[in-house]
Amino acid sequence: MIETDALTLARQIRRKEVSPVAVVDAVLHRIEALQPTVNAFITVTADAAREAARRAEAAVMAGEPLGQLHGVPFSVKDLLFTKGVRTTMGSFIFAEQVPGEDAVPVRRLREAGAILIGKTTTPEFGHKPLTDSPLFGVTRNPWDLSRTPGGSSGGAAAAVASGQGPLALGTDGGGSIRIPAACCGIVGLKPTLGRVPHVHQADLFSTSSYIGPMTRTVADAAACLDAIVGFDPGDPYSRPEPPDDPRGVEVRGLRLGWMPRVGNRLVDGETLAACEAAVRHLEGQGARVETVEEDFAAFEPIFLVFLQGGLAARIGSHMAKFGDRVAKSLRESVERGAGWSAVDWGHALGQRTVVFRRVQALFRRFDVLVSPTLSRPALAADHDPFQPITIGGEAAGSIRGAWYPYTFPFNLSGHPAVSLPCGWSADGLPIGLQIVGPWYGDRRVLALAAHLERERPCARPIPL
Repeated sequence: MIETDALTLARQIRRKEVSPVAVVDAVLHRIEALQPTVNAFITVTADAAREAARRAEAAVMAGEPLGQLHGVPFSVKDLLFTKGVRTTMGSFIFAEQVPGEDAVPVRRLREAGAILIGKTTTPEFGHKPLTDSPLFGVTRNPWDLSRTPGGSSGGAAAAVASGQGPLALGTDGGGSIRIPAACCGIVGLKPTLGRVPHVHQADLFSTSSYIGPMTRTVADAAACLDAIVGFDPGDPYSRPEPPDDPRGVEVRGLRLGWMPRVGNRLVDGETLAACEAAVRHLEGQGARVETVEEDFAAFEPIFLVFLQGGLAARIGSHMAKFGDRVAKSLRESVERGAGWSAVDWGHALGQRTVVFRRVQALFRRFDVLVSPTLSRPALAADHDPFQPITIGGEAAGSIRGAWYPYTFPFNLSGHPAVSLPCGWSADGLPIGLQIVGPWYGDRRVLALAAHLERERPCARPIPL
């Protein structure tokens, strides 16, 4: 049961082949078994989940109308508000915060019948691409406990990959859904800016943060997207759903921009081979593939102005009070952010416009862009995010410019991007492929991801 995907579970529940109570119990037992090793959850809402499961079962037996995800367990990254359930931001600063309302996507999943089972781990305020915090310790990759699950939605990815629920909501401020999806061998979608409402952010207007699904299958990600998209007046970028986002894709004639590098010098050989094999498979089916050379890695300093400056503005005033109860890497990020000036911020806004225009220019030539999600598989769980990474034993550069230069540019530009598994390294770690689409082309990228998932399946039984 813990290996069953969300849509299959929903279908089985609807047909009375399996009980929502049994499903929730199985997931809660799995969480209890893996929490000492994987450590994917900050808060587990066991009692509330079991009560919701009993109500879900009663609704099935009474023949009531059921939502698409009725009875399916889901988890929520602990950066997102959950009504009546503490939302810590992964930090002692907000360790006792209990919101009075749900984030919009959380509410919409509940309305679709899904059952909240808990809050997953995140580095404090999602500030880095690894998942650890003084509040809860280290979250580990279920495929290799010495490695990171990525971040900042690391707990969500580790949970989904290891059978601790088939569906999770993550957030993505620079790759924070796609990085852990690639590290843990699952599917993760960063939607178009505004398509999934994100109303509780401190800065709604220059945001680069997105809410999206994390699942074991593309179909589950698409079903979750269906449940959480749509206009909400609390998000200034929110719009009514577009009528022209096709749910299918024709590979023959598809104009595909292949980006093996985006200004980064090094790519792991196994990663490059696995991603290029997927691209050449599509080319063999009639896609028109052209290699693209764009130096998006050069925009790393601009991304850091938004990340570090935003952290300094939001939580800088808490540093003196909480001291060593805040991670060293967060303190350093806040210190660096306090050094950025208003001129730096204004320049970064202008450069974000440059990134958008460059990506838009690519979509005048291509229908989709494809790249590795990461330049190499998962780093060590204790990697210092301010230290260089290595690729093939060679120093490759900073963690953002050298490991995930493929992801953060599309946070700046607003385009939808999905990571899906496309292979495995020799030491058993997942490799992720990223597909990027034009604005509001979320279902197009999911359709191409689903095509590759069918044509080149690489899923393995859940670890541990």
